[in-house]
Amino acid sequence: MTELGGFQDRLARIDLSEGTIDYESIDEEDAQKYIGARGLGVKHVFDQGPDVDPLGPDNLLAFMNGPLSGTQVTMSGRIAVCTKSPLTGTVTDSHHGGWSGARLKWAGFDGLLVEGQADDPVYAYVEDGEVELRDASHLWGDGVHETRDRLEEEVDGSYGKNLSLMAIGPGGENEVKYACIVNEDDRASGRGGTGCVMGSKNLKAIVIKSSTKMPQPADQETFREGHQQAMQAITESEVTAPNEGGLSQYGTNVLMNIGEEMDGLPTKNGRYTSTESMRESEGVDIDAERVSGENVRENILVDEPTCHSCPVACKKEVEVQAMHKGEEMNVRMESYEYESAYSLGPNSGHTDRDAIALMIDRCNDMGVDTIDTGNMMAMAMEMTEEGKLEDEGGLDWGDHETMVDMIERIARREDDLADLLAEGPRRVADRKEAHDNSLAVKGQTIAAYDPRCLKGMGIGYATSNRGACHLRGYTPAAEILGIPEKVDPYEYEGKGELTAQFQDLHAISDSFDICKFNAFAEGIEEYVLQYNGMTGRDVTEDELLQAGERVYNLERYYNNLLGFDGDDDSLPERFLEDGIRGQGASEGEFCELDEMKEEYYDYRGWVDGVVPDEKLDELEIDVGPGTGVSADDSAAPADD
Repeated sequence: MTELGGFQDRLARIDLSEGTIDYESIDEEDAQKYIGARGLGVKHVFDQGPDVDPLGPDNLLAFMNGPLSGTQVTMSGRIAVCTKSPLTGTVTDSHHGGWSGARLKWAGFDGLLVEGQADDPVYAYVEDGEVELRDASHLWGDGVHETRDRLEEEVDGSYGKNLSLMAIGPGGENEVKYACIVNEDDRASGRGGTGCVMGSKNLKAIVIKSSTKMPQPADQETFREGHQQAMQAITESEVTAPNEGGLSQYGTNVLMNIGEEMDGLPTKNGRYTSTESMRESEGVDIDAERVSGENVRENILVDEPTCHSCPVACKKEVEVQAMHKGEEMNVRMESYEYESAYSLGPNSGHTDRDAIALMIDRCNDMGVDTIDTGNMMAMAMEMTEEGKLEDEGGLDWGDHETMVDMIERIARREDDLADLLAEGPRRVADRKEAHDNSLAVKGQTIAAYDPRCLKGMGIGYATSNRGACHLRGYTPAAEILGIPEKVDPYEYEGKGELTAQFQDLHAISDSFDICKFNAFAEGIEEYVLQYNGMTGRDVTEDELLQAGERVYNLERYYNNLLGFDGDDDSLPERFLEDGIRGQGASEGEFCELDEMKEEYYDYRGWVDGVVPDEKLDELEIDVGPGTGVSADDSAAPADD
């Protein structure tokens, strides 16, 4: 057990095969070494054993909050979902904001550890430190929105007051490899196929009912100092200042026009580095400004909801009336995000603002990741152009009307094309000899940052432990926003070290679990003060940074045991020297991946992408067999 502040010292282990629920304490040594949320969640997944079938009963699905979740700490409304990914085959963690993490803490839990497979659909009901499994057969087949409404009535609660929900849609039920988990406010644990794992377990939803019971700091004085310092930093930041900063005014989509102007916005499945370059080359009517945060705010914004304890309010709720196949559709949805708009818009060859809103809403309802869904359709468009989908019918560039319907077709696997695309980029590429058409790393597609322009994102995508990801180490903070200091986005030297530092810092915030956007204002000093104040510990900045490094290395170690090494730290060929060079402001640019990998591995102390045993010992990662690799080795040994 642990007596650290910020923890409820209670986990529920839910065995769906047996229909049983046992309660466990938090291991204090693990809490000190791995912090919480992402760190502890990955440790539980590791302890379950890497060599499990992602869609089998032995795979663990861990819903974890951290010691700062649900507290007074700003932006502390997040929860981590950790598992082995059916999309990538790696360990993965996927987070969402809103109120689920806070409410799980207030209901008396640090986490829910779900294993096994139920014979029939169920949902878990959580209240007052207890978990109950209830029948969900009547909900199977429903979208997330219908599930949300029916369960609110069924459990006699109220979202926004005493109730939270985490649910899957048809995408998870039908094991779409990039299915996600969505809460009552359309905040999604979007990446890695966590919803697919939940569907494989016949778990439709988790409903949490609680009053507001914020944990109190163990060291009030230290916490107060850290909290005041953090609030001042957030208020004074040009990015996060409430009602004034770019993120507060325009949400994440503040980056659309910026990415376009830099020629750092992947367009038409990454053939172009901006919509302007595509427009000039092909003479088509496409313009990123139409789907920018500024355009959204001026024309379709209706509300600015926020997550627990967040003054920034980056979520932008919109309402559109759009014609779809001759029918007028009214949709009010949250939220018009940069990544979603990129993949469902410019990267798919169009910039119809209102159609993108329909698609985001449809993705949320069906429970599929907006990034991978959009990028899979862009991949299909390019394959159609090259004649690789003649048997399945194909999909034309920029056909947003068909795209809207394709989302539900994919979620329900309604036809041959939808069924194929539901399998994700790696399996599509293998079956159709279409690796040249894929924008994936380790089986997960890239986000809205072109590595020919933003070189830090190039090495970040390649070395992310969960497949291509912008959130493992958000180097655009430095490359675009100048945080903590401005670096040249086109310069590759130094990006290996910078990326590793961001990765370790974000492993800390993910393990707290607080929003990464606080890092636009706060730094390690504020992190240490708030963490020590809440838990009662007295760690130094170096000790906390080492905990972040330990989490990142544990994830890499998990992947190494499955056979992943430096060969998997790759990028799509079109971003490299012999691929498609950048245009416009990125004219002639490519991503110097090999040079950055060498620097990155040297900084990490890894050998060809593998954690050597000396590093495991240094970080006190004393679980499992070790990789068998020495720091003196030149490469990982071949399997026996």
